Amino acid sequence: MLRVLCLLRPWRPLRARGCASDGAAGGSEIQVRALAGPDQGITEILMNRPRARNALGNIFVSELLETLAQLREDRQVRVLLFRSGVKGVFCAGADLKEREQMSEAEVGVFVQRLRGLMNDIASSAIMGLIETTRGLLPGAGGTQRLPRCLGVALAKELIFTGRRLSGTEAHALGLVNHAVAQNEEGDAAYHRARALAQEILPQAPIAVRLGKVAIDRGMEVDIASGMAIEGMCYAQNIPTRDRLEGMAAFREKRPPTFVGE
Repeated sequence: MLRVLCLLRPWRPLRARGCASDGAAGGSEIQVRALAGPDQGITEILMNRPRARNALGNIFVSELLETLAQLREDRQVRVLLFRSGVKGVFCAGADLKEREQMSEAEVGVFVQRLRGLMNDIASSAIMGLIETTRGLLPGAGGTQRLPRCLGVALAKELIFTGRRLSGTEAHALGLVNHAVAQNEEGDAAYHRARALAQEILPQAPIAVRLGKVAIDRGMEVDIASGMAIEGMCYAQNIPTRDRLEGMAAFREKRPPTFVGE
């Protein structure tokens, strides 16, 4: 049973400067909303570029990078959800119409920024796969993330063929964690993502953050170096108030109350 959404705040842009766009209210292609009540700590990013099916264009990427930079400094944000304001579409991948108008130098700069963005949001490589059908190879990290996720042989098959995958196929391959049947409102995936966010929300935020660092950095090095990275992250977590609260709650047989300190 899906829980009724309540206590929602309005969507708003989080940008330092305005840009023309084909987005919705306020001319912003990227908007944010912090949830309230029992979901306080969950912030949603709305991708809203309907005429381009949320394709990754210059304005879209700039707004998203600026939004992420601001949210990174907000200690109230515990879990971040990405959702689409375009029905039936999450993200169409690269904006090839816009890319066609760029010079070679401009393409290089843009792809470098896009690669940084993909690292920021820890996105899967799937958005870059379709580029092979347009005479391009995945340039935003797809050739590196996909082999790490699926193995070299399968990554090569998908990139070389430019094959499109359904959600069920992506789930069967292990490329996505969950696949859900669509509902009448068309937002079943959002509800599943929000349910997962609600599982993460009550956990100790410092431990979650350091766990993410240990995993992401550890995947880039050999196992011995990865263990050293884990050790450094673990050491940072030892003196936190949250760790002491977790131990006390376990001893007293009560739910912990973490504060992010």
